[in-house]
Amino acid sequence: MAKYIFVTGGVVSSLGKGITAASIGRLLIARGLNIRMLKMDPYLNVDPGTMSPFQHGEVYVTDDGAETDLDLGHYERFTGQPTSRKSNFTAGKIYWEVLRKERKGDYLGHTIQMIPHITDEIKMKVHELDEANVDVIIAEIGGTVGDIESHTFLEAIRQIGHEVGRDNVMYIHMTYVPFIKAAGEVKTKPSQQSVAILREIGIMPDVLICRSEVALSDEVRRKLSLFCNVPLHAVIEERDVQHSIYEVPTDLSEQGLDELIMVHFRMARPPAKLGPWRKMIDAVINPKGSVRIGVTGKYSELQDAYKSLYEAIHHGGIAHQIKVDIVKISAEEVESGKSLDALQHVDGILVPGGFGTRGIEGKISAVRYARENNIPFFGICLGLQMAVIEFARHVVGLEGAHSTEIDPNSPFPVVALMAEQEKVVDMGATMRLGAWPCRIGKATKAFTAYGVENISERHRHRYEVNNKYRQQLGEKGLIFSGVSPDGKLVEMIELENHPWFVGCQFHPELKSQPLAPHPLFRDFIGAAWKRKQAAIAAAT
Repeated sequence: MAKYIFVTGGVVSSLGKGITAASIGRLLIARGLNIRMLKMDPYLNVDPGTMSPFQHGEVYVTDDGAETDLDLGHYERFTGQPTSRKSNFTAGKIYWEVLRKERKGDYLGHTIQMIPHITDEIKMKVHELDEANVDVIIAEIGGTVGDIESHTFLEAIRQIGHEVGRDNVMYIHMTYVPFIKAAGEVKTKPSQQSVAILREIGIMPDVLICRSEVALSDEVRRKLSLFCNVPLHAVIEERDVQHSIYEVPTDLSEQGLDELIMVHFRMARPPAKLGPWRKMIDAVINPKGSVRIGVTGKYSELQDAYKSLYEAIHHGGIAHQIKVDIVKISAEEVESGKSLDALQHVDGILVPGGFGTRGIEGKISAVRYARENNIPFFGICLGLQMAVIEFARHVVGLEGAHSTEIDPNSPFPVVALMAEQEKVVDMGATMRLGAWPCRIGKATKAFTAYGVENISERHRHRYEVNNKYRQQLGEKGLIFSGVSPDGKLVEMIELENHPWFVGCQFHPELKSQPLAPHPLFRDFIGAAWKRKQAAIAAAT
């Protein structure tokens, strides 16, 4: 039977529970354990697929096509293990399943209640991860202790502790310890009250992880230990790291968190093998140079909207031991002419995915600038589509070329709705989702990056390059370097006579990891670095 670690949060949201849970996963893998990661979200959406990036950040997509919480991206990047549909569920999904069973008569006429029916459904989904050879399941509960919607999830994990035995369950509570400038003091009261709520439910934390802007004194640690009923050595400090979030696992390990977990579960305690991880961090801390990458997107003001993308860009830098400075360029401002100057001061331009009309012409302008000025360019999903539209307009001469998503009446719809999407009514979980195969042509930059002809990448879109225009586009120099195995769908494009101009219909950022940078991001950053070096050499 697998052991269970439940990670809860208190006082305020956005403490970084996802990064902390992922860091714990990395430490246990370094100890030789097989783990599974799980995120439980208390909101009523069935999944995050229809949620606005302004409220939720990015939607992370798994190989099996689940639209999930962005924390699953942290899980995969830190642990190197793929997640799946089993790795994320919401309160909405739980209620949906329970009510569906009730309508079918599965409960044999019983009155359906929060306890036991909702909590039983939650427990069942948690236990689904207890597969053969799994040593530890790390489950993060979204939201904050005290939220009404979180109560059934907390009750469910309390019951699991009761049912499988406390020796097989560890409760880790993450809290915020504020520093009050006016008083010049760190305050423990919010943490005490947060733990008090857990204790009222029947959950006694085994570990307290404290987020704080300042170092915690021994006196503060003793106070937290006493009033939160947690052993002193289990009061762990987690301050903001200096260089990279990937420093969190080593910081926690240096405070003995992984050792504490192994002792709690009475497991063998081999030394943690963190050598490759520390080497990766060293590449981040001691770069040999830097490049500037301009990301021209719709949500440039939102860090979480492009979370996996920004991380993948940094991974590309790690591959070359280069620091990457990301310049967030609003597509709307490019469209209005305000941010055109910003494009002149970057070493590479990336246009990311997205939906809707806002900033579209700005993205097309960014593509054109990269193409005409030989700046390394990377277009992802919508970014590929914008590259095709720009090429159709300004190289092929198809004035008014567009996507039917943006302009249904375009005279040249070079990007159009996929055939299987034409009758779709519901918006949730109906796009082309998950991993799909792609065949790469030889003698292309795509093949140089991957080194193989057949790949698999994750998708999330409804529109594709219109096959009716492929011949016209190809005759003018647009290379379709990657296609579906049957040749019917364009998956990748490139340009002739350009240092590095690549677009892909899939989302390669979803599979990039710090220990295994995605080959497209690696080569994109490499091309940007080469361009910068050439510019420096020309100036001297």
